[in-house]
Amino acid sequence: MLIDHVTLKIEAGKGGTGVVRWRRESGIPFGGPAGGDGGKGGDVYFRVVRDIQALSPYKHKKEWTAPEGIAGQKRSMHGANGEDLYLTIPVGSVVYNQEYDKRYEFMEEGDFLILRGGKGGLGNEQFKSATNRTPKEFTKGERGEFATFDIELKLIADVGLIGLPNAGKSSLLNALTRAGAKIGDYPFTTLEPNLGAYFGYVLADIPGLIEGASEGKGLGHKFLRHITRTHTLVHLVSAENEDVATVYSTIREELGKYDKELLKRDEVVVLSKVDTIEDSIVQEKLKALKKVSKKEVIALSLYKDETVKAFGDFLTKKLQTK
Repeated sequence: MLIDHVTLKIEAGKGGTGVVRWRRESGIPFGGPAGGDGGKGGDVYFRVVRDIQALSPYKHKKEWTAPEGIAGQKRSMHGANGEDLYLTIPVGSVVYNQEYDKRYEFMEEGDFLILRGGKGGLGNEQFKSATNRTPKEFTKGERGEFATFDIELKLIADVGLIGLPNAGKSSLLNALTRAGAKIGDYPFTTLEPNLGAYFGYVLADIPGLIEGASEGKGLGHKFLRHITRTHTLVHLVSAENEDVATVYSTIREELGKYDKELLKRDEVVVLSKVDTIEDSIVQEKLKALKKVSKKEVIALSLYKDETVKAFGDFLTKKLQTK
């Protein structure tokens, strides 16, 4: 199951405590101060990787804390710093820091500091002075920075396959990329986005769009975010639908309600499953789709190799010129 949204409470490490210690020298029963400082608490980093499953470890564990710094030592020795904590997130993540009301997008791999560990406390040697030769003061380590983060994955794909359930999106993805997406003749077969590679380009099957998706109906609202970062939308309308123009308009309306910029995205319109109806009706539905979309419409049957190849060639040329 794809985990594409989590809320995590994260805290950097607390600084180690400074200590009170004394020198023990031969012939001197009570030497000067020698308490070391505590170590710094561990920092927290987001490690951004190209793995859309990177949020899976956070499905059940929602709170993370970096290790504390070690307390100071005798003989003025500094305590060790706490180890840094690295939390892996996918490329394409949008992160909202609730504490500071800031939003970040992570679009490339790398390690990014998000929280700093607390400073270590001071040992009693730090308080030595001409008037205080035997200080007993020390300080505790500071608390590390902390925040609650909302982390949302938005897939980055060259092509997003959209349309009502059963439009043939998963089947087309399998035909072009051998992605192995599950298919079946019932609504909501696809419960999470499926990805496939096509001559170096990433194709994503975006599931569950229905009327009302932008308002949270069906599965669509959960996955509409993934469309926002696709370069080209391939809009499939099944020839099995009696009114293909209305079906097309329904999905377009949901896209516009979610984000009007999606209506400006490059779009390829496909009449799928044309093998299920007579050729004369195919032509009528192609005209209806062309009229409502104001675009050229491609007829596609996954049972005819020539139409799959022709569509693949068309898509390749379009991607090469984008």
